[in-house]
Amino acid sequence: MSGAEAFAVLLLRFVIGATMAVHGLNHWRGGGRIAGTAGWFESLGLRNGRVQAWLSVVTEIGSGVLLAAGFLTPLACAAVISVMLVAGLLAHRANGFFVMKDGYEYVLVLAVGTLALAVIGAGPWSLDAALDIEVTGWAGGGVALGVGVVATAGLLATFWRPAPSEKA
Repeated sequence: MSGAEAFAVLLLRFVIGATMAVHGLNHWRGGGRIAGTAGWFESLGLRNGRVQAWLSVVTEIGSGVLLAAGFLTPLACAAVISVMLVAGLLAHRANGFFVMKDGYEYVLVLAVGTLALAVIGAGPWSLDAALDIEVTGWAGGGVALGVGVVATAGLLATFWRPAPSEKA
């Protein structure tokens, strides 16, 4: 990997990682705090909103820190993919593509960006490289996508109970 490519991967890791960590902090400490986040999650059909809020906070902050550090990168990417899948499916899909209409555009970019990072790897300036535990290529992408999808399916199967639709 050239110096420019290593810098590009580092930049993506830091920006996406910081974005996820700050998003998690906002669910915890911002606006409506845990209670507000829990209420919003329950309005999306997720039961045990307080548990969901804390799971979201821990996952978003944890995956952000791991991604920024380039540590256990495919698993960090899997966590981001899972959070973005849940958000895309429950909060944004019905609104269409465009983010200005609260659509899924933004969550799609974060999910695909982290999938690409899982395939490329964290780069030479990462804990994965320093510890010689890099998993890249199809294996890295497969771990990130597979674990992310399975985690999403497990969460939805366990906690998602949407209100019955009203039929006239």
